[in-house]
Amino acid sequence: MSHPHRLHFDHYDPGDPHEFYDELFLGPGQPRPQAAQLIERINSLPAAELEQRLHAAQKALMRLGATFNVYGDREGQERILPFDIIPRIVDGAEWLYLEAGLKQRVHALNLFLEDIYHDQKIIRDGVIPAEVIHSAKGFLSPCVGLNPPGGIWCHITGTDLVRDRDGQWYVLEDNLRCPSGVSYVLENRRVMKSTFPKVFDSLNIRPVDNYPGQLLETLLHLAPPHIPQPTVVVLTPGIYNSAYFEHSFLAQQMGVELVEGRDLVVADGYLQMRTTKGLQRVDVIYRRIDDDFIDPLVFRPDSLLGIPGLMQVYRAGRVAVANSLGTGVADDKVVYAYVPAMIRYYLGEEASLPNVPTYLCWRDPDRRYVLEHLEQLVVKAANESGGYGMLVGPHATVEERRAFAEKIQANPRNYIAQPTLCLSRVPTVIDGELYPCHVDLRPYILYGKEIYVHPGGLTRVALRKGSLVVNSSQGGGTKDTWVLCS
Repeated sequence: MSHPHRLHFDHYDPGDPHEFYDELFLGPGQPRPQAAQLIERINSLPAAELEQRLHAAQKALMRLGATFNVYGDREGQERILPFDIIPRIVDGAEWLYLEAGLKQRVHALNLFLEDIYHDQKIIRDGVIPAEVIHSAKGFLSPCVGLNPPGGIWCHITGTDLVRDRDGQWYVLEDNLRCPSGVSYVLENRRVMKSTFPKVFDSLNIRPVDNYPGQLLETLLHLAPPHIPQPTVVVLTPGIYNSAYFEHSFLAQQMGVELVEGRDLVVADGYLQMRTTKGLQRVDVIYRRIDDDFIDPLVFRPDSLLGIPGLMQVYRAGRVAVANSLGTGVADDKVVYAYVPAMIRYYLGEEASLPNVPTYLCWRDPDRRYVLEHLEQLVVKAANESGGYGMLVGPHATVEERRAFAEKIQANPRNYIAQPTLCLSRVPTVIDGELYPCHVDLRPYILYGKEIYVHPGGLTRVALRKGSLVVNSSQGGGTKDTWVLCS
């Protein structure tokens, strides 16, 4: 049942500021300076209009086709990604801090990938144990000695950030293989501009619609300089992939072909695309397929999604692939724990964006501590994503914690644990009222000629009261992220 009068911020309770950081409010009835204009505008709307605008926004996203699939969903149907109309606002000075920290991190991760597939100095100097790297599922021995164009491995990165109760930002994880979600950033903004046009006119909000152009520039930078008009394609696993909407959206926005593995073939030593006019050479692939499936001659022989012989052409420097194959080693949650050490080692700097404190279960003292404190910790599998393979200790049953303890003891290398963070919250429309819901933030970083951080990113929100799980596959939704010009 709807309660339109509760959709005014006069009725919003951000909770105890010592317990949770509210992104828009300092305390009850006290908007943060950067949010004051938005709050005033929403409060000036007639009763029930906010809810009407929310429904209009969701209908607009449906018309745009912004959908995703949930693997294992019995009905197997596409869903509209739930969207909430109250944005998250980041002020300009704070964004500059995040931007600098993300550039530092991606720079170090790229140097790590270049090192780990060549000289492995970081191992020889005792900064990271060899066993951690060689036991990582994402470390691919066929990529040893690989030389991607310009020595750039991670061209598109989505780094997940969270804010704790004290307002401090932390890096939760890095996504360097096929990070998804940027299409929702662009579509959410398009919808929000039509929903709150007066607010956009009055606030100096940094635009986001140039992302496809920036992405295309990044991809073109990978092509050999002697090719005047390189051919770029987006490689998708196909229509049943959970992020297919995004693959087709980005290809269309960049004005390049969307292809599947069956559309490509290795011929005359080059990667070529089948067209109605015959074969056409491909110079750059933006791949949205995991490494395992991309070349059945090198990785999984049962893959029907990839292109036989691609790896040989790639090694020869006759095609560029973004992200480079082998980047998944940096997605491993055990390797994540060493990123601050990588930044010190390669850049001679301290990490400006800290990691969440992390216990590595392969270490005996860490494992003992984790097993004794499961009810206080979040435990994650090293190579899972999307909220899967995870135990949120404080919300788990005794039986669930016991089962996870057995998994940790059976395969300690595969698990890390972290303290349960009090994720920051943003007002969200739930059951006809404004309620504080937990959020994270995934900014997108492009690495071409230089490192570029797209302003804002995907704010994911837990749409169940009290839930800490923001993943869309686990019932989460999204919000627009407004970065104010500094």
